[in-house]
Amino acid sequence: MQDFLQQTLSGEAPRKRRGETAHLRWQWLYHGILLMEPVVPVKQALVLSAGIHGNETAPVEIMNQLVNALLRGEKPLQQRMLVILGNPSALRTGKRYVRYDINRLFGGRWQQVDDGDEARRVLRLEQALENFWLLGECDETRWHLDMHTAIRGSYHPQFGVMPQNDRPWPPAFLDWLAAAGLEALVFHRAPGGTFTHFSCEHFGAASCTLELGKALPFGENDLSQFSAAQQALAALLFGDPMPATRVKPRHYRVAQQITRLSEHFRLHMTPETLNFTAFPQGTLLAEDGDTRYYVQQAREYVLFPNPGVAAGLRAGLMLIEEGEQTQALPL
Repeated sequence: MQDFLQQTLSGEAPRKRRGETAHLRWQWLYHGILLMEPVVPVKQALVLSAGIHGNETAPVEIMNQLVNALLRGEKPLQQRMLVILGNPSALRTGKRYVRYDINRLFGGRWQQVDDGDEARRVLRLEQALENFWLLGECDETRWHLDMHTAIRGSYHPQFGVMPQNDRPWPPAFLDWLAAAGLEALVFHRAPGGTFTHFSCEHFGAASCTLELGKALPFGENDLSQFSAAQQALAALLFGDPMPATRVKPRHYRVAQQITRLSEHFRLHMTPETLNFTAFPQGTLLAEDGDTRYYVQQAREYVLFPNPGVAAGLRAGLMLIEEGEQTQALPL
């Protein structure tokens, strides 16, 4: 197998499904799912995923360059690693998803939608993660980096979204995210159906959804914008030097979620509204019939505003920055 991405997009299994280099052994487990293990024992395990949304191509291209260098035997491997292209059918069409947003279906939520390719894909990914973690030592370090791009532009072009986690975040993990060039980290306070929440909740992995710029078609990405992330990944995978941290990420936490309840939903933001746009207390954000969403704190920042989601799904998150003085509106 010469090119992991092209092999996945072909929809066909490689003629040779396993192999080795001087540094590692690899095994094609299924379309877009590749196991890579160093020839020497290690205590680190990494799930590296991209392409959960088929129109978010820059992370796919970054990951493919790294993986192909390993497959060609050009680089050593420092981690036991599971590499995942999340939604091959959506990647082929260049769409965010075909029928269902699979990053809302993890943790068994795929059982709540119609049976089909994407629901079955989530089940396969859940099983692949479980098998991967079971293969490792009980004391190994577990990380999951799920790479995305955002639909909209952002005041923080590169940022990370952290799942709900009752355990302290490992300092080495937070240091790596800072070195990767993330300008902000958003901390969830409630469970969700994302891939990273599944890893964190069920397997104790330190996990993060990395948002690297804006969604563009294959071939239109300027990967030089993500040089810090590429260098940090090369350091993690190959043992290359870690890039110097340029800025300390700002920390935000989720204050409230805007949910589309029906076809009457209206989001009071323009299509040009950037992620992390600030709104003052009392601003009407959205309405859906008799339900209205207002800014509750002195100032809240919007993340992922999207009025086009299906009923019952998140149409936006409102954040507060940690360290800012907050005072909620009276009930």
